[in-house]
Amino acid sequence: MLYYVSGPVAVLEPGLAVIDCGGVGYGCRVTAYTAGQLKLNQTARLYITESIREDAFDLYGFISREEQRCFELLTSVNGVGPKAAMAILSSGGPQNFTLAVMTGDEKMLTAAQGVGKKIAQRIILELKDKLGGTAELDFSTGPIAAAPTQGGSAALAHAALQELGYSPAEISAALKGADPNASTEDLVRYALRAMVMKG
Repeated sequence: MLYYVSGPVAVLEPGLAVIDCGGVGYGCRVTAYTAGQLKLNQTARLYITESIREDAFDLYGFISREEQRCFELLTSVNGVGPKAAMAILSSGGPQNFTLAVMTGDEKMLTAAQGVGKKIAQRIILELKDKLGGTAELDFSTGPIAAAPTQGGSAALAHAALQELGYSPAEISAALKGADPNASTEDLVRYALRAMVMKG
C-alpha cells in the first residue's frame, strides 16, 4: 500500500502529476486544487489513495490529508465514483466542499461536471452527519478552550473539522474569537477561513 509519494514533479498536466521517486515515475490523478499547488521540477509530497479494478490500477494524489479525506468520504457515497469525487474537489477544493455539505449547498456540488441534483442531495444527506460529527469527542485532551460549554454547535463544528484531519490545537486556534452562539455552519466557515488565511 502506498501512503504517499515524494519527489520532483516530472510531469504536470490537467488532471495528472508524475512524481519522480528515485527514478520511478508515479502517475497520480490530481484535482485542480492539488495541481494548482504543484510546480514542475519542484519537490512535492502527494498522499495516495489507490483504486484497483480488473482493468485499471489508478493512483489518486492529494496535496493534503484533508483533501484525501474528502475524496474518501465522497467515494463512500453510493453512485459517486472517483471521477465525480475529483470533479467536485476540483471545482471548489476541500474547504468549499465541506461548507457545501454543512450548509446544504447543492449548487456548489452540481457545478462539478457529471454531478446532478439527485447525487448532490445524496452526498449532503449521507455526509452531513459524518462531517457534522455524530461521534462523541474527547475534549479533555489538547488545548481546547471549553468547547463543550459553548453548546452543541461548537461541538459539531469541532467534530466536522476533526473529520477533515485538523488537530485539536489547530481547531482551537482557528475558532478563537468566534461567536459561541453561532450555528455549526457559521463556526465551520469561520474556522476554515481562519485556516486558509493563516496558510
